[in-house]
Amino acid sequence: MARSTRTIDQPPSVAAGSAPSGSPFLVDGCDTLAKLFLRRCLTLGDRTAHREKAFGIWQSHSWTEFLEGARAIGLGLTELGLERGEVVSILSEDRKEWIYADLGVQCVGGIASGVYTTDSAEQLAWLLAHSGSRFLIVENEEQLDKFLRVRHRTAQVHRCIVIDRDGLHGFSDEQILFLDELCGAGRAAQEEDPERFRREIEASRPGDVALLIYTSGTTGAPKGAMITNENVIFSVSSALRATQVREGDEQLCFLPLCHVLERLISVFVPIAAKSTVNFAESVETVFDNLREVSPATFTAVPRVWEKIHSRIQVLAAQASRPGRRACERAIACGLERAGYLMEGRPVPVGLEARFRFWDRLVLANLRRMIGLDGARTVTTGAAPISPDLVKWYWAIGVVMLEGYGLTESAGALTVNRFDRNRVGSVGPPAPGVEIKVSADGELLAKAPLIFKGYRNDPAATARAVRDGWLHTGDTGRIDDEGFVWITGRIKDIIITAGGKNVAPAEIETRMKFSPFILDAVVIGDRRRYLTALVMIDQENVERFAQEHRVAFSDFASLCAAGPVRSLIGAEVEAVNAGLARAEQVKDFRLIDILLTPEDEELTPTMKIRRSIVERKHGALIEQMY
Repeated sequence: MARSTRTIDQPPSVAAGSAPSGSPFLVDGCDTLAKLFLRRCLTLGDRTAHREKAFGIWQSHSWTEFLEGARAIGLGLTELGLERGEVVSILSEDRKEWIYADLGVQCVGGIASGVYTTDSAEQLAWLLAHSGSRFLIVENEEQLDKFLRVRHRTAQVHRCIVIDRDGLHGFSDEQILFLDELCGAGRAAQEEDPERFRREIEASRPGDVALLIYTSGTTGAPKGAMITNENVIFSVSSALRATQVREGDEQLCFLPLCHVLERLISVFVPIAAKSTVNFAESVETVFDNLREVSPATFTAVPRVWEKIHSRIQVLAAQASRPGRRACERAIACGLERAGYLMEGRPVPVGLEARFRFWDRLVLANLRRMIGLDGARTVTTGAAPISPDLVKWYWAIGVVMLEGYGLTESAGALTVNRFDRNRVGSVGPPAPGVEIKVSADGELLAKAPLIFKGYRNDPAATARAVRDGWLHTGDTGRIDDEGFVWITGRIKDIIITAGGKNVAPAEIETRMKFSPFILDAVVIGDRRRYLTALVMIDQENVERFAQEHRVAFSDFASLCAAGPVRSLIGAEVEAVNAGLARAEQVKDFRLIDILLTPEDEELTPTMKIRRSIVERKHGALIEQMY
């Protein structure tokens, strides 16, 4: 039995027009992304769709190039034998060719499936086999090598297409061809039949599976979520109503396009909103690229927001005494003002005047320094974030809104909005989404954006969707105003030896607000008390060690240093001060290795795989008990 339910009316189509039978959801009269894509490209023509850096200079690429690239890839694949409903996997870093391939595959009726570049050859073999991919598009020699090592186990792969020739000049293999060769075949097919691509697009239907997106596998083997055209169109129409992306906006793409969040905000929404996508050069250059682009909207995962906050903390600490004092007073004024704004209350005139003074003197420069001076709003998702961190961004003049969604929901289920926001919540249901809480505290969702099911796994599909409701696996509540609050994952709930139920996510989120703590895993299931494994922020802790003359030679010795352990201990105690006794962390250990998305402990979107961390660092855990 459900305890509570909240819903928002179904969204109308973005533009007037009747929907085709079986799909009441339209964006500019289009019921599939392929149809909307063709309309946009023909209408926008020479306007800029994408930008990439080449030799250090941003280069613009038009909507016409977008259409020509997608068409050449799509028709080239059909010339090689791609049939409607077959899967094409894409293994590449973010770049325009990734998106060209994505739309090209969808336009000819194929199913696009992304593979993370951090995946091993073994993982690639499993994904290709599980998805039944007939074609694989890889970025370069490094990714091609993964396929070559396992291709004897992926007999269903007909051809592998390589985007970059660097390092492969003179390479020859009958199963391998290069992107320019594929596009040449596609252009020849277009010349022979100029209407063929348009016919393929017109054949697309709302119920067709367009995407196969694999879950990040934080709680087990990845599952392939089948996302239909209707899911995508509904998710886009809902996002357009809930966000502030406008025509001509600059956006920055840097999260893996395999992930449903980045796919939505950097591929689907820009097509609908007519905005421009800039591709970050790499994960390492994101902060530099952010300053260069100064996007109007920006979406990132909590770890990125935590890193930006930590950098500002470090810079403030390095400033002169007057500079530090001015920064402290400016942020204090901003926090006071944010309290009013975030609760929807009018800001007192005197406080607003003080904020404008500090904004001109300090905060505007701060926003320019981090590249958010042009941002109307920024959003955070994919993992919990500290409410204090959200408020800090509001304090410096950056409107941060938190949302919530799953791979299985093809986008946002809930989202805060500037005019309807509660810090700490993930917002009210997105337009057209219904949310309720089951008797055992699980959040359930129903909407046309809920996925079709898991590929080749009817049992898992039946567990995930029951009577039309998606069982999210998250625990939470809905308040009297309709805001949804996430309390944790059902599988992560800790039941202590004393019978106390504890959601570790909230404790971990509070710990990560510290500039010295990058991540944490709270332990305690069937134990007498809670403990934690802590990953320190290397940059900030190294700076602390240098300033306090703490000797260290490498990361492991830094973690072993007594003053560093005392520093983290003080941060843990500060968190404990705001927790009930049963929720307090009684002991902790530092993980003395640097974790990256290449490590199995982290997903490619930098979320912790709790079970793997606990297994690999079991000896540290036992020390605490």
